[in-house]
Amino acid sequence: MDIIGKKYFYFLISLIVIIPGLISLFLFGLNLSIDFTGGTLITVSVPKQATQKDANSVSSLLEKEGLKVSSTQTSNNLVMVRTETMDQKQDSKFVSDLFSVKGAKQEEFQSIGPTIGAETTTNAAAAVALASIFIVLYITWSFRKIPKPASSLRFGICAVIALIHDVLVVVGLFAIFGHFFGVEVDSLFVTALLTIIGFSVHDTIVVFDRIRENLKRVSGLSFEQVVNESILQTLDRSLNTSLTVVLVLFALLLFGGDSIRWFVVALLIGVISGTYSSIFNASPLLVLWQELSEKIKRDKNK
Repeated sequence: MDIIGKKYFYFLISLIVIIPGLISLFLFGLNLSIDFTGGTLITVSVPKQATQKDANSVSSLLEKEGLKVSSTQTSNNLVMVRTETMDQKQDSKFVSDLFSVKGAKQEEFQSIGPTIGAETTTNAAAAVALASIFIVLYITWSFRKIPKPASSLRFGICAVIALIHDVLVVVGLFAIFGHFFGVEVDSLFVTALLTIIGFSVHDTIVVFDRIRENLKRVSGLSFEQVVNESILQTLDRSLNTSLTVVLVLFALLLFGGDSIRWFVVALLIGVISGTYSSIFNASPLLVLWQELSEKIKRDKNK
């Protein structure tokens, strides 16, 4: 397989996946949960499968209290309603009014102030940024003795570009899911992103480490050939490792319940994207960088 020779084709596939998500992110943004925006989330159970009529009945009770309903969602026999922040007194009144909806009862009341929501947003962004910086520094230091023509800094930057690719894939798809399917992004989503970052870098480093070994012991091959051979040598390991994770996540998706469904979906997308980027993006980027560097040197020497 000539993976490096077809690198532009693989880059194009990544762009085809990322661009719609970025457009959706720019136009619609993420559908943030109360973890980030602040507000109150009320979960009400009904005797049978919840319908939009049930959601409207619960919403009307809250609106009678002068509360603005932001969104409603149904799942199995549950109705989830998000409103502006309400206090315990308003909740007590709502619970008493809820008796008018036959068989309905409040299962959960969760309220978060806007200050805490803003702090969560800031911390989430800082966590992702800090993780990326530490990854660049660690890989640059670990690969500091790599033979020429490679550069340890390039390895670190290419690894971070690959993980940014994975983050953009997941965030972009969730922007689409949020607009068209009402999927909310909560603190579990940040946990999923950080897990995806770790998985992506782990898979990329396996390939990079083989490139480092082959650069030391293989002579007579160009940098492009060494990278391509290294990818092929680690391909089975990367695919087998990822497949076992994907199978576990599929099982969780089928049997894990509604509370972690979209957390699992985010991990599933991230693992698949991370496997793809480590094989078809990160290492080809190294070769592309090297080709551009050589071209610049040749142009200067003319």
